[in-house]
Amino acid sequence: MSHTPIKEQARQRFTEYLSAHGQRKTAERFAVLDAVYSTPGHFDIEELLRTMLDNNRFHVSRATLYNTIDLLVDARLVVKHQFGDHTAHYERALQTTPHHHLVCTRCGKVTELVSPALEKSLAKIATPGFKSEGYALYIYGTCADCSAAEKKKKEQSNNQ
Repeated sequence: MSHTPIKEQARQRFTEYLSAHGQRKTAERFAVLDAVYSTPGHFDIEELLRTMLDNNRFHVSRATLYNTIDLLVDARLVVKHQFGDHTAHYERALQTTPHHHLVCTRCGKVTELVSPALEKSLAKIATPGFKSEGYALYIYGTCADCSAAEKKKKEQSNNQ
């Protein structure tokens, strides 16, 4: 499936954002935007930098990458997540299925949770005079792999 239409939409919105905020429209900024919208799922800055270098995309400095990601977050083209570690993770904002995140506190694995029933429940929560612009839900716990490893470790220690 081609992401060309979504990339064009993102490019148009970023151009409008940069114009409205008196920012320069540089090739480096649009190279970062293209890399973000070519990257599925979550990523951190270092992963994005490696991807850009590995795919022979436009070379940008770390500072340019951080600054551009901040602009993309402000333009609501990228969503920033803090999953419990000290590294910020990001994902593209346009045309993503509404989802939440299950975060393993042992290994750090992040699993997307898609739940139409949860979406309906959250949509029913309304506060008079407050217009929601979005939300994030993180559920912390232990993933199946870590639970299985812990169970196996306990069984082994009980058998000794």
